[in-house]
Amino acid sequence: MSGGEAGYHVPVMVAEVLKYLGPARGGLYFDGTLGGGGHTAAILDEGDGARVIGVDRDREALGAAKRRLAPFGDRVTFVVSDYVAAAESVSEPLAGALLDLGVSSHQIDEAGRGFSFRRGSILDMRMSGGGRTAADLLNELPESTLADVFHRYGEERRARRLAAEVVKRRRTQRFETSDDFVAAITVALGGRVSVRTKARLFQALRIAVNDELEQLERGLRVLREKLAGGGVLVVISYHSLEDREVKERFREWSRACTCPPDLPVCVCGGVAAGALLTRKPVVASAAEVASNPRSRSAKLRAWRKAA
Repeated sequence: MSGGEAGYHVPVMVAEVLKYLGPARGGLYFDGTLGGGGHTAAILDEGDGARVIGVDRDREALGAAKRRLAPFGDRVTFVVSDYVAAAESVSEPLAGALLDLGVSSHQIDEAGRGFSFRRGSILDMRMSGGGRTAADLLNELPESTLADVFHRYGEERRARRLAAEVVKRRRTQRFETSDDFVAAITVALGGRVSVRTKARLFQALRIAVNDELEQLERGLRVLREKLAGGGVLVVISYHSLEDREVKERFREWSRACTCPPDLPVCVCGGVAAGALLTRKPVVASAAEVASNPRSRSAKLRAWRKAA
């Protein structure tokens, strides 16, 4: 959710990101969710010897970042890609890597991108413009798969009821806009559906459209391997599913012993891959939340690879 260019919001927890990444020491950094370029600009400002690979699969966002970061010249390399594929192609050890997950303010605010439940918004939600849209999923997925999407990604206890309502409605009329999905939610869940519930279910669709949790799982693993000794990985997440994945991976990598917990004596002889830098998630200050409300749900975790 990085920002900087007009229409992109102020990047979240910049001071905290710089504290853990330490770009003043120089080296190559990886910004896998470039957005409008706000975090990358701060990294390059902080360290004259720092360079950044800036990655985004949204070409519009990348264009905004290029304009924002033009003064830094060849210290930043732009890559149109998802962050997993981009990380896999990195050939130089990374001093640090940043993933600021989620959707940018610009994407949310553009009705044509279909990321919000504003009236009349198309059901698209694709980050890169390729693959199936949210409308495609609602119109084509089996009922059991839809229920799994709503339950797993939206943490909705009435997921089966909602999936059945979607399938019933699509028999006579295809889902095309946010209004169509909101109507199904309202009937299936009954009564006055809260904004928070609608947001959760639209988020569930977005996660499914973009394979976000699978991308995160793979991306964390690849970036760990690409870090140089002493390199730092910082992740900012915006919902519990993302944060849980980051927390579990960072804790797993920080354990010296990988034996099953029921073994009385360690037999693996393992050595921890690195160390946690944040025992608990770092959250935005009250002052930042007041000036940037979208930072309210952000949680930052950091991990350092063993030297």
